[in-house]
Amino acid sequence: MPKAVEHFIHAINAAVKNKKPLYIRGGNSKHFYGGQLTSQAYDTLDIATYSGIVNYEPSELVVTARTGTRLVDLETILSEHHQMLAFEPPHFSENATLGGCIATGLSGPRRAYTGAVRDFVLGVRMLDGRGDDLHFGGQVMKNVAGYDVSRFVTGAMGTLGVLLEVSLKVLPLPSMEITLGMQMKESEAIDKMHQWASKPLPISATCFYNDNLFVRLSGAESAVHAARLKLGGEEIKQGKSFWQSIREHTHPFFHSGGRLWRLSIKSSTPKLLLPGQQLLEWGGALRWLASDENLNEKAIRSQAEAAGGHATLFYGEKSSAQVFHPLTTYMMTLHKRLKQKFDPAGIFNPGRIYSEY
Repeated sequence: MPKAVEHFIHAINAAVKNKKPLYIRGGNSKHFYGGQLTSQAYDTLDIATYSGIVNYEPSELVVTARTGTRLVDLETILSEHHQMLAFEPPHFSENATLGGCIATGLSGPRRAYTGAVRDFVLGVRMLDGRGDDLHFGGQVMKNVAGYDVSRFVTGAMGTLGVLLEVSLKVLPLPSMEITLGMQMKESEAIDKMHQWASKPLPISATCFYNDNLFVRLSGAESAVHAARLKLGGEEIKQGKSFWQSIREHTHPFFHSGGRLWRLSIKSSTPKLLLPGQQLLEWGGALRWLASDENLNEKAIRSQAEAAGGHATLFYGEKSSAQVFHPLTTYMMTLHKRLKQKFDPAGIFNPGRIYSEY
């Protein structure tokens, strides 16, 4: 067993003994996301040094890496073999790690067309609240019966354990990508994106902002050229940098309000009547809202619920608002039971999702 893992186990046992929470941290690139730890007294468990590729089989489209591995390093190795992380994870910093990517469960512009983070997680190795070294899943798509725990921990914000290694399915890089831009009103853009979703088009990203709809086409050259003729619009020469600005939130929109809300709703939902600026992604299924800090939280969440979804306070002042959408009593009970099984002493990142655990 690596010394780093022994150190992690020792830290977990000490935290349980001293009844002192552990804040699990990698590259600290997404520290702003989620709730604050409910305890002001805690120890930090830094996993950033536990890095490196454990196994990579390009021909099998599978990579296993330690969770301290920087995303930029992992993606560089994949690109050398003309492969990629299909869910296009945001970094928010050059120090972003694979562990933070899995813990937050965040996906980028490609998510609606290729799948979310958890769709590509094949297996994990982790330490639970007893310090036990656990393995779930494996390195193939179908290898386990019952609950798929390796996907449970995706998006759990480190509340269930310390992730050590992750096995991911990767995909080949598209042979061609172009971005088209077209001017139109939001209602027309929503209709078009909804129509395109039912057609065999090589769309890999969509974004609507300020009366402009942007569409990325990815795939074989023949398919991309055919789709371009069908969709119309003008090719955007700086398409790659544009999508990077959307993924990394460097686009001016993401800094146009005191709070940034993330609404996941039905893609066909008409324009949301909320004050502030909005940016649409994922064919209309993801609505970003940059708003004044005084905007009524209940109004946002009620509109998200009416549209069949939920709202998350992505970043901004959080003292007067709950970050994640409130759960029903039944769902909260399930969450608490799961937490109890993996972390009976309640030491891992308490409060990062809900204050109740």
